Amino acid sequence: MATAYKKTLSWHSHGITNVGKVRKYNEDSMLERSEVGMWVVADGMGGHDGGDVASQLIVSTLNKVHEGLSLERYVDDIEDGLIQVNRKLITKAKESKKRTTIGSTVVVLVAYQHYSIFIWAGDSRIYRLRNNELRQMTTDHSQVEQYIAKGIITREEAATHPHGNMITRAVGATPELFLDMDIQEMEKGDRFLLCSDGLTKHLNDIEFQTMLQKGTIEETCKELIDLTLSRGAGDNVTAILVDID
Repeated sequence: MATAYKKTLSWHSHGITNVGKVRKYNEDSMLERSEVGMWVVADGMGGHDGGDVASQLIVSTLNKVHEGLSLERYVDDIEDGLIQVNRKLITKAKESKKRTTIGSTVVVLVAYQHYSIFIWAGDSRIYRLRNNELRQMTTDHSQVEQYIAKGIITREEAATHPHGNMITRAVGATPELFLDMDIQEMEKGDRFLLCSDGLTKHLNDIEFQTMLQKGTIEETCKELIDLTLSRGAGDNVTAILVDID
């Protein structure tokens, strides 16, 4: 039986992180490694010398991961790196006088040949625009997402729910880290958005779909951040756009 040949795709990206209008420190960190098909957004928690340390540790650790000889090995190395960070943050929190959690959400996009892999813990997100249709590729690990799943509240009510900031999973939150993963085939023309919840607090999916349909990734990324800032930007905000060519 003949095997259909799939052409390996290419990609390019652009990212911006901003402290926002309220916070004194930026606890968000991002990583762009187009040369190895890896992009990361991490949203720290624990305040200055906590959240920023956690998100930066994630980024610096994943920046050392090699592409590997196979997709399986590549993903395993990313997972091992995040587990290693989790252990370090748990130890650091125990040694801290404040005894507070030092943690961070994480969302990772990996592009490998014609596959996209999503790895995440927390409520930072990946969206994909394909044929002008937007789809959220990750599911938030959050209290309100659990309420929605149980039918307690609607998605519209979740936007203003008082438990909106409560996440149920993060790097550094518990001694054992559980990551969610998914894999999808990519298509030429796909556009991905990775973002922290500082963006999704101020913009909705309809706005994302409209804005991602036009402009270069540099122009659109700036528009996303600028619009968030114009709406108050109560949190740090990070966005990375990736175009598949």
